[in-house]
Amino acid sequence: MLTKKQHDLLVFINQCLTDSGVSPSFDEMKDALGLASKSGIHRLITALEERGFIKRLAHRARALEVIKLPEASVPEKSVGGFKPNLVSNNQNLTPPTHGNIVEIPVLGRIAAGTPIEAIEHETGKFPIPADMVGRGEHFALTISGDSMIDAGIHDGDTVIIRKSQTAKNGEIVVALVDDQEATLKRFHRKGNSIALEAANPDYETRIFGPDRVVVQGTLIGLMRSYN
Repeated sequence: MLTKKQHDLLVFINQCLTDSGVSPSFDEMKDALGLASKSGIHRLITALEERGFIKRLAHRARALEVIKLPEASVPEKSVGGFKPNLVSNNQNLTPPTHGNIVEIPVLGRIAAGTPIEAIEHETGKFPIPADMVGRGEHFALTISGDSMIDAGIHDGDTVIIRKSQTAKNGEIVVALVDDQEATLKRFHRKGNSIALEAANPDYETRIFGPDRVVVQGTLIGLMRSYN
């Protein structure tokens, strides 16, 4: 558990790194937290480092790296603005007419947890409402795992992905790690690092160098069966 001051400082540092890629100065941190002296900032940073939330980078001034964030400090509504665009495929519901649907390729399973094998070749087609996808190329993946459950993405859901090689901070993406592992996570670029964040406090944020992560698409919605 973090104290309120520790929590507030961690959020402030992370926001500065997200916005500019540069750690805030001790004076900026002192002013942001309303402290009278920088000695209090020294103590807070030491506490965050000991708890594994930040890391001081050697031989660089003002160099801090956020290793992880407590889940409570990243409200769902502010992280990429994603709310599950849920469409049931319950067979008891009246399906849309053929003119209002499109078929997108299903490319296997993807982990919302520890990364598993990379995206596979097409395994089938998945019909979805045409107004759900809009422009661009899209594909579907079946979720395996529970690391994104607090974002409303459950094990067994089918996620709809718009192909893209770029992402904004906070968007939920399909990320290919080391050219062999695919995972679904929140994307954050922090300076020269990329953080893949879970939406489940049981999972830690993973930090990678920019050459290790390739964005393959961004999440636009999901389908869930209630059968």
